[in-house]
Amino acid sequence: MNDLFDSHAHLNDHRLYKNLEGVLEHAYEAGVSRIICPGYDIESSKLAVEIAQKYEMVWAAVGIHPHDAKLLNDDALNELKSLAQHKRTVAIGETGLDFYRNLSPREAQEESFRKHIRLAKELSLPIIVHDRDSGKECLRILVDEGIPSAGGVFHCFSQNADFARGIIDAGLHIGIAGTVTFDKSGKLKSVVESVPLNRLLIETDAPYLTPEPFRGRQNNEPAMVKLVAEKIAEIRKTDFAQIAKATRENAERLFFKR
Repeated sequence: MNDLFDSHAHLNDHRLYKNLEGVLEHAYEAGVSRIICPGYDIESSKLAVEIAQKYEMVWAAVGIHPHDAKLLNDDALNELKSLAQHKRTVAIGETGLDFYRNLSPREAQEESFRKHIRLAKELSLPIIVHDRDSGKECLRILVDEGIPSAGGVFHCFSQNADFARGIIDAGLHIGIAGTVTFDKSGKLKSVVESVPLNRLLIETDAPYLTPEPFRGRQNNEPAMVKLVAEKIAEIRKTDFAQIAKATRENAERLFFKR
């Protein structure tokens, strides 16, 4: 049964796009039924929509990554708004703050994030949040702007259980990626143990963050979301089928039910 939902995979990245049909075939064979493909700039957002138009199992999100926040001018924002209104677009993102690499000035990142939040609210779409070394600032801005009524997800979650509870209390979801399979992921495992199952999503963030035992050996792809679900089942001491079903239903509720 195809019960897995990869809530974040960059099929628009050239490493996956060059063999897209094969990647999607592998995903289907692994039990994946749906994939969210987020944009990270205007061109990748356009491609996400094109992919979603062509493949029934793929849906698009559109946004500008904080690395490129300085590029979000009025023309780019209007382009995003147009793409966001496409019938195959189900979320705004990825957006947020990245204070680890700081490839755009922090002021530009915050301004871009606020504009994405406002767009999500205007169009009643959920928001996909990128947070690196910036969790408190991301949540502060979300609360300040007003969390979109459609909700959202902190994707590839990397904070501790206390911060996770703050996100849950704010009505948001937590996306768990292949990092949960890494040896030095005790903090994340505590999050997986403690948060309500109805707020968990699973993702690959492909082609990045390949889970064990394939880490460092090949690009990640949506088929490997199965390894994430298996690890969560192990941590929560429950069966794989329950995790697959619950996280699929959570993602469907977030992205498809208005």
